[in-house]
Amino acid sequence: MAEHIPEFAVVGHPNEGKSSVLSTLAEDDSVRISPMPGETRECQTFPVRVDGREIIRFTDTPGFQNPQKSLQWMQGYQGDDGDLIADFIAAHKDESDFKDDCRLLMPLLRGAGIIFVVDGSRPLRNMDKAEMEILRLTGCPRMAIINCKDTETAWLGRWQSEFRKHFNSIRLFNSCKATYGERIELLESLKGIDQGLQPVLDKVVKAFKEDWKQRNAQVVELLLDLIAEGLGYTRSLPLKTGEDEKQVKQKLHKQYEHFLRRREERCQKEIRALYKHNIFNLELPSHPILQEDLFAEKTWEFLGLSTSQLVMAGALSGAAIGAGIDVAAAGLSFGVFSTIGGFMGAAGTALKGKDFLSGTRLLGVRLDTQQVTVGPVKNIQLLFVLLDRQFLFYSHVVNWAHGRRDYGSLVDGDETLPAKLGYTAEWSRQDRRICSRFFEALQRERNSELLLELRAEVAALIQRTLQKISLEKTKM
Repeated sequence: MAEHIPEFAVVGHPNEGKSSVLSTLAEDDSVRISPMPGETRECQTFPVRVDGREIIRFTDTPGFQNPQKSLQWMQGYQGDDGDLIADFIAAHKDESDFKDDCRLLMPLLRGAGIIFVVDGSRPLRNMDKAEMEILRLTGCPRMAIINCKDTETAWLGRWQSEFRKHFNSIRLFNSCKATYGERIELLESLKGIDQGLQPVLDKVVKAFKEDWKQRNAQVVELLLDLIAEGLGYTRSLPLKTGEDEKQVKQKLHKQYEHFLRRREERCQKEIRALYKHNIFNLELPSHPILQEDLFAEKTWEFLGLSTSQLVMAGALSGAAIGAGIDVAAAGLSFGVFSTIGGFMGAAGTALKGKDFLSGTRLLGVRLDTQQVTVGPVKNIQLLFVLLDRQFLFYSHVVNWAHGRRDYGSLVDGDETLPAKLGYTAEWSRQDRRICSRFFEALQRERNSELLLELRAEVAALIQRTLQKISLEKTKM
């Protein structure tokens, strides 16, 4: 026996949020959103798949064409209540004045639940009451969504009062600013419109949550790979007789910048695809700082750690190395190595924080006989800047509702920026210590057990940050 796939018909008027609600629920930004009446003339179903398996489907419907006359016919209907929808369609399928009404009712005939969407900022009309009564008479499980597109709430009470007469459940929902958590809450609330739907919707919600965890786990791996490849990068060029060594170094440095920019773009493209954003464009980020180049001085000013945090990260790292020497010496050094290690680590980090974008500071440079080699990266700040940029990008992606279309509004952002924008500045000393040790291991201990162990610790830290971001309410 085939597993039952729950279906919900999304009903409403143009420019009131019907299609954007559907787009956000289905996580599908291919849903056509248009303010023009009559744009949706046929029902179109949008299946939601997890691991290639369809778990729920949402159907976009045309608006009611003739609600007053349709309601009049239904109120005079003398047949069995269970045959109301089928008999209405049979009686009106060949009448041009009722084509949209018949199409709208077709999903209900096959057992779909109803999600009725209205714009709560406008007044209630007699036509709305007629449509609500039609939906009530169908006997289908039904929810009303008041799509709060702005702050106007003068008519909200009237809508809620009328909805209580016709619907099993009422929800306020901003389809253009709904976060992942709010989307899950809406799906959870669908369970309450019919007891028979609860078992199958329990499975749907569970599948959504598991899928989200898997996607976040994939993001963690994408970020770790970006860091490992970006910070562990090395390249060499032969130094020919009479060739300017400085020009060769500059060429290698420019090659590295190009490599890391392209590598970051690839990472962000893969993150965007994981969350099923097809229209969302990298060129329109959520914050002005993401419009800056990765190697721009402004980027390094507002992302990553502060100077004092960098110094402490270096001190902790150096102290850890020194402590290891103390242990090896059976404690006979009385902590001298730890003190020296901490001082050297802090001083080294502070020095590397100066002139941070020059090739000699950012990348290690070696001249071996007739070959110039750059890399790996020597400035740990790049690790934190890279992570912050991806965290900000991720925050935008996961909090950008699929039904939202005002991309142009992001171009003119607020240029007044706080001292630090990123998430890494909020990490604890222990978190930064883990990153510092991971950074050093990337430079020295490729494919070692220690590197794998530290990679797992950084992965857990990134995972916690992603979870925090995905639970944040959108600020856009």
